[in-house]
Amino acid sequence: MKILLSNDDGVHAQGIHALADELRDLADVIIVAPDRNRSGASNSLTLEQPLRVQEIAANTYSVQGTPTDCVHFALNELLKDDMPDLVLTGINHGANLGDDVLYSGTVAAAMEGHFLGVQSVAFSLVGKQHFKTAALIARQIVEQHLARPIPTNRLLNVNVPDVAVGDLKGTQVTRLGARHHSEDMIKQKDPRGHDIYWLGPPGKEQDAGQGTDFYAIEHGFVSVTPLQVDLTAHESLGAMSQWLGEHQ
Repeated sequence: MKILLSNDDGVHAQGIHALADELRDLADVIIVAPDRNRSGASNSLTLEQPLRVQEIAANTYSVQGTPTDCVHFALNELLKDDMPDLVLTGINHGANLGDDVLYSGTVAAAMEGHFLGVQSVAFSLVGKQHFKTAALIARQIVEQHLARPIPTNRLLNVNVPDVAVGDLKGTQVTRLGARHHSEDMIKQKDPRGHDIYWLGPPGKEQDAGQGTDFYAIEHGFVSVTPLQVDLTAHESLGAMSQWLGEHQ
Protein backbone atom coordinates (compact mmCIF):
# COMPACT_ATOMS: atom_id res chain seq x y z
CA MET A 1 0.00 0.00 0.00
CA LYS A 2 1.19 3.52 -0.80
CA ILE A 3 0.00 6.70 0.94
CA LEU A 4 0.69 10.28 -0.12
CA LEU A 5 0.80 12.83 2.70
CA SER A 6 0.53 16.60 2.35
CA ASN A 7 -0.54 19.56 4.48
CA ASP A 8 -0.69 23.35 4.65
CA ASP A 9 1.48 23.85 7.76
CA GLY A 10 4.65 23.02 5.85
CA VAL A 11 6.96 20.09 5.28
CA HIS A 12 8.66 20.50 8.66
CA ALA A 13 5.44 20.70 10.70
CA GLN A 14 4.92 18.41 13.68
CA GLY A 15 1.52 17.18 12.50
CA ILE A 16 2.57 15.68 9.19
CA HIS A 17 5.50 13.84 10.76
CA ALA A 18 3.32 12.46 13.56
CA LEU A 19 1.03 11.12 10.85
CA ALA A 20 3.90 9.67 8.83
CA ASP A 21 5.47 7.99 11.87
CA GLU A 22 2.17 6.31 12.74
CA LEU A 23 1.60 4.93 9.24
CA ARG A 24 5.02 3.76 8.09
CA ASP A 25 4.50 0.19 9.30
CA LEU A 26 1.24 0.00 7.32
CA ALA A 27 2.30 1.50 4.00
CA ASP A 28 4.95 3.18 1.92
CA VAL A 29 4.61 6.83 2.92
CA ILE A 30 5.57 9.71 0.63
CA ILE A 31 5.47 13.28 1.94
CA VAL A 32 5.01 16.12 -0.55
CA ALA A 33 4.33 19.37 1.29
CA PRO A 34 4.90 23.14 1.04
CA ASP A 35 8.31 24.49 1.96
CA ARG A 36 6.69 26.81 4.53
CA ASN A 37 3.39 27.45 6.27
CA ARG A 38 0.64 27.99 3.69
CA SER A 39 -2.38 27.95 5.99
CA GLY A 40 -5.46 29.54 4.44
CA ALA A 41 -4.26 28.90 0.88
CA SER A 42 -7.50 27.13 -0.01
CA ASN A 43 -7.46 25.65 -3.54
CA SER A 44 -5.01 28.18 -4.97
CA LEU A 45 -2.50 27.11 -7.60
CA THR A 46 0.84 28.75 -8.42
CA LEU A 47 0.60 30.08 -11.97
CA GLU A 48 3.03 33.00 -12.07
CA GLN A 49 6.22 31.00 -11.50
CA PRO A 50 7.50 27.40 -11.73
CA LEU A 51 7.38 25.02 -8.80
CA ARG A 52 10.75 24.29 -7.24
CA VAL A 53 10.90 20.84 -5.64
CA GLN A 54 13.60 19.47 -3.36
CA GLU A 55 13.89 15.99 -1.85
CA ILE A 56 14.99 16.91 1.67
CA ALA A 57 14.94 13.35 3.05
CA ALA A 58 14.03 9.90 1.78
CA ASN A 59 10.52 10.09 0.26
CA THR A 60 10.07 13.62 1.63
CA TYR A 61 9.69 16.47 -0.85
CA SER A 62 9.56 20.21 -0.19
CA VAL A 63 7.61 22.22 -2.77
CA GLN A 64 7.81 25.98 -3.24
CA GLY A 65 4.08 26.21 -3.75
CA THR A 66 0.63 25.76 -2.27
CA PRO A 67 -0.90 22.60 -0.75
CA THR A 68 -2.91 22.07 -3.94
CA ASP A 69 0.29 22.46 -5.99
CA CYS A 70 1.88 19.73 -3.88
CA VAL A 71 -0.80 17.11 -4.49
CA HIS A 72 -1.15 18.14 -8.14
CA PHE A 73 2.61 17.68 -8.65
CA ALA A 74 2.71 14.40 -6.75
CA LEU A 75 -0.14 12.75 -8.65
CA ASN A 76 0.55 14.20 -12.10
CA GLU A 77 4.34 13.87 -12.07
CA LEU A 78 6.16 12.31 -9.13
CA LEU A 79 3.86 9.30 -8.64
CA LYS A 80 2.03 9.22 -11.98
CA ASP A 81 3.39 5.76 -12.86
CA ASP A 82 2.74 4.28 -9.41
CA MET A 83 -0.25 6.09 -7.93
CA PRO A 84 -0.95 6.04 -4.18
CA ASP A 85 -3.91 4.19 -2.72
CA LEU A 86 -4.78 7.09 -0.42
CA VAL A 87 -4.10 10.80 -0.09
CA LEU A 88 -4.08 11.94 3.54
CA THR A 89 -3.57 15.57 4.51
CA GLY A 90 -2.64 17.05 7.88
CA ILE A 91 -2.48 16.62 10.71
CA ASN A 92 -3.51 20.27 10.67
CA HIS A 93 -2.42 22.41 13.62
CA GLY A 94 -5.94 23.55 14.49
CA ALA A 95 -9.56 22.84 13.61
CA ASN A 96 -11.14 22.82 10.16
CA LEU A 97 -14.82 23.04 11.10
CA GLY A 98 -17.81 24.54 9.32
CA ASP A 99 -16.90 27.37 6.94
CA ASP A 100 -13.20 26.79 7.69
CA VAL A 101 -13.14 24.14 4.96
CA LEU A 102 -13.54 26.82 2.28
CA TYR A 103 -10.26 28.45 3.31
CA SER A 104 -8.28 25.44 4.50
CA GLY A 105 -5.23 24.36 2.55
CA THR A 106 -5.40 21.01 4.34
CA VAL A 107 -8.91 20.32 3.04
CA ALA A 108 -8.00 21.74 -0.38
CA ALA A 109 -5.05 19.36 -0.71
CA ALA A 110 -7.37 16.43 0.02
CA MET A 111 -9.84 17.86 -2.49
CA GLU A 112 -7.13 17.87 -5.16
CA GLY A 113 -6.48 14.19 -4.47
CA HIS A 114 -10.22 13.59 -4.82
CA PHE A 115 -10.31 15.54 -8.11
CA LEU A 116 -7.51 13.34 -9.43
CA GLY A 117 -9.25 10.10 -8.56
CA VAL A 118 -7.65 9.02 -5.28
CA GLN A 119 -9.61 8.44 -2.06
CA SER A 120 -8.64 11.37 0.15
CA VAL A 121 -9.02 12.28 3.82
CA ALA A 122 -8.12 15.51 5.63
CA PHE A 123 -7.15 15.35 9.32
CA SER A 124 -7.12 18.25 11.77
CA LEU A 125 -6.33 18.43 15.48
CA VAL A 126 -8.49 20.94 17.34
CA GLY A 127 -5.45 22.27 19.18
CA LYS A 128 -1.70 21.79 19.05
CA GLN A 129 -0.84 19.25 21.73
CA HIS A 130 -2.16 15.69 21.23
CA PHE A 131 -0.93 14.91 17.73
CA LYS A 132 -0.54 11.27 18.75
CA THR A 133 -4.30 11.06 19.29
CA ALA A 134 -5.05 12.37 15.80
CA ALA A 135 -2.41 10.07 14.29
CA LEU A 136 -4.01 7.05 15.98
CA ILE A 137 -7.42 8.05 14.61
CA ALA A 138 -5.88 8.31 11.15
CA ARG A 139 -4.36 4.87 11.57
CA GLN A 140 -7.73 3.42 12.57
CA ILE A 141 -9.37 4.88 9.48
CA VAL A 142 -6.62 3.52 7.22
CA GLU A 143 -6.85 0.07 8.81
CA GLN A 144 -10.62 0.10 8.44
CA HIS A 145 -10.24 1.18 4.80
CA LEU A 146 -7.90 -1.76 4.21
CA ALA A 147 -10.41 -4.18 5.71
CA ARG A 148 -13.38 -2.60 3.91
CA PRO A 149 -12.91 0.40 1.60
CA ILE A 150 -14.50 3.70 2.58
CA PRO A 151 -18.08 3.36 1.26
CA THR A 152 -18.24 6.68 -0.58
CA ASN A 153 -16.37 8.46 -3.33
CA ARG A 154 -16.57 11.68 -1.30
CA LEU A 155 -13.56 13.13 0.44
CA LEU A 156 -13.62 13.03 4.23
CA ASN A 157 -12.90 15.85 6.67
CA VAL A 158 -11.85 14.51 10.08
CA ASN A 159 -11.45 16.71 13.17
CA VAL A 160 -10.03 15.28 16.39
CA PRO A 161 -10.40 16.80 19.88
CA ASP A 162 -7.11 17.84 21.47
CA VAL A 163 -7.21 15.25 24.26
CA ALA A 164 -5.46 12.00 25.14
CA VAL A 165 -6.84 9.11 23.11
CA GLY A 166 -8.38 7.54 26.22
CA ASP A 167 -10.48 10.67 26.77
CA LEU A 168 -12.22 10.53 23.39
CA LYS A 169 -15.96 9.88 23.63
CA GLY A 170 -16.18 8.11 20.27
CA THR A 171 -16.76 9.09 16.64
CA GLN A 172 -19.71 10.86 15.00
CA VAL A 173 -20.51 11.31 11.32
CA THR A 174 -21.46 14.98 11.01
CA ARG A 175 -22.45 17.78 8.68
CA LEU A 176 -20.65 21.09 8.47
CA GLY A 177 -21.78 23.76 10.90
CA ALA A 178 -21.37 27.49 10.26
CA ARG A 179 -19.93 30.61 11.86
CA HIS A 180 -21.04 34.22 11.95
CA HIS A 181 -19.02 36.49 9.67
CA SER A 182 -15.47 37.12 10.83
CA GLU A 183 -14.74 39.96 13.20
CA ASP A 184 -13.54 43.41 12.08
CA MET A 185 -10.14 44.07 10.55
CA ILE A 186 -7.39 45.14 12.96
CA LYS A 187 -5.82 48.45 11.90
CA GLN A 188 -2.29 49.35 13.01
CA LYS A 189 0.62 51.56 11.95
CA ASP A 190 3.90 50.31 10.56
CA PRO A 191 7.20 51.89 11.78
CA ARG A 192 6.93 54.53 9.03
CA GLY A 193 3.43 55.54 10.04
CA HIS A 194 1.60 53.82 7.20
CA ASP A 195 -1.68 52.06 7.85
CA ILE A 196 -1.53 48.24 7.88
CA TYR A 197 -4.34 45.77 8.39
CA TRP A 198 -4.65 42.31 9.92
CA LEU A 199 -7.54 39.94 9.34
CA GLY A 200 -9.74 39.69 12.41
CA PRO A 201 -10.42 36.41 14.22
CA PRO A 202 -13.07 34.04 12.87
CA GLY A 203 -16.65 34.62 13.96
CA LYS A 204 -18.44 32.71 16.70
CA GLU A 205 -20.31 29.52 15.88
CA GLN A 206 -23.75 30.22 14.43
CA ASP A 207 -24.93 26.74 13.41
CA ALA A 208 -23.39 24.41 15.98
CA GLY A 209 -26.29 22.22 17.06
CA GLN A 210 -26.50 18.46 17.35
CA GLY A 211 -25.36 16.74 14.19
CA THR A 212 -22.76 19.38 13.30
CA ASP A 213 -19.01 19.04 13.41
CA PHE A 214 -18.86 21.83 16.03
CA TYR A 215 -21.21 19.90 18.32
CA ALA A 216 -19.26 16.65 18.03
CA ILE A 217 -15.97 18.33 18.91
CA GLU A 218 -17.50 20.31 21.78
CA HIS A 219 -18.74 17.04 23.30
CA GLY A 220 -15.46 15.15 22.92
CA PHE A 221 -16.18 13.15 19.76
CA VAL A 222 -14.09 12.74 16.63
CA SER A 223 -16.00 14.40 13.77
CA VAL A 224 -16.06 12.74 10.33
CA THR A 225 -17.75 14.81 7.62
CA PRO A 226 -18.16 13.55 4.03
CA LEU A 227 -17.64 16.48 1.65
CA GLN A 228 -18.68 16.99 -1.96
CA VAL A 229 -17.28 19.42 -4.49
CA ASP A 230 -20.56 20.38 -6.21
CA LEU A 231 -21.44 23.82 -4.79
CA THR A 232 -24.65 24.12 -6.80
CA ALA A 233 -27.66 25.22 -4.71
CA HIS A 234 -29.93 22.63 -6.32
CA GLU A 235 -32.99 23.69 -4.30
CA SER A 236 -32.75 27.18 -5.85
CA LEU A 237 -32.65 26.14 -9.52
CA GLY A 238 -36.42 26.24 -10.02
CA ALA A 239 -36.91 29.57 -8.26
CA MET A 240 -34.05 31.17 -10.20
CA SER A 241 -35.39 29.89 -13.53
CA GLN A 242 -38.81 31.35 -12.69
CA TRP A 243 -37.31 34.68 -11.56
CA LEU A 244 -35.21 35.07 -14.71
CA GLY A 245 -38.18 34.08 -16.86
CA GLU A 246 -40.23 36.91 -15.38
CA HIS A 247 -37.69 39.47 -16.58
CA GLN A 248 -37.16 38.24 -20.13
